[in-house]
Amino acid sequence: MDLQKQTPPAAAELRASDADRDRIADILREALAEGRLTADEHAERVEGALAAKTVGELDVFIRDLPAAHQRRTAPVSAPSRPTAGAIPLDPDENVVAVFSAAVRKGRRRAGRRIHAYAIFGSVEIDLSEALFEYQQVVVKAISVFGSVDVRVPENVSLRGTGGGVLGNFEVHTLDAEDPAAPVVYVDGWAVLGNIEGRAKRGKLVADILDRVQHKVDKSLRKHLDR
Repeated sequence: MDLQKQTPPAAAELRASDADRDRIADILREALAEGRLTADEHAERVEGALAAKTVGELDVFIRDLPAAHQRRTAPVSAPSRPTAGAIPLDPDENVVAVFSAAVRKGRRRAGRRIHAYAIFGSVEIDLSEALFEYQQVVVKAISVFGSVDVRVPENVSLRGTGGGVLGNFEVHTLDAEDPAAPVVYVDGWAVLGNIEGRAKRGKLVADILDRVQHKVDKSLRKHLDR
């Protein structure tokens, strides 16, 4: 019996994801700020975008805006492991929590290697506002009856290698559009504990590879101020 060939759905017919809806909402917010939409038009379109089921339905709300006609850059796939010799064996920083909590966050320089140990405790490493001097950063995490949470900006790449022994190891893979963007590798094991790595929504690093002195683009400033 001949098998019937199934025609793949057109892009407009694909089911919309939360990320697709967020992208449309960002475009509509920019259009409101630029005066392209009135407050009523913005509210009506955002409401419609949140209720949209397909990509095609979402595109209707921005088809008369310039952002809808800009070519989207394909994400660059970062390697699953850091380049040999790029990361030192000794950590730049040790973060330890034993029956306690340890937090590292804010505007600070990210070293090439960070070791995090959570023993009956919790460690939070928030790199969403960090200054990245290096393109590759490794977070080595060990959790025993504890938790290690790693947060990164939305415009870097994120990779994870590890596992759990009666525990949970979960890293949400992220691909940056900029080939020069930093890559954060979360490597570790969770023993009756939890290790998680993901992007922090709304946070963008504006000083990729330590370009701190460069003028930050206005659109990035809006994200950083949110």
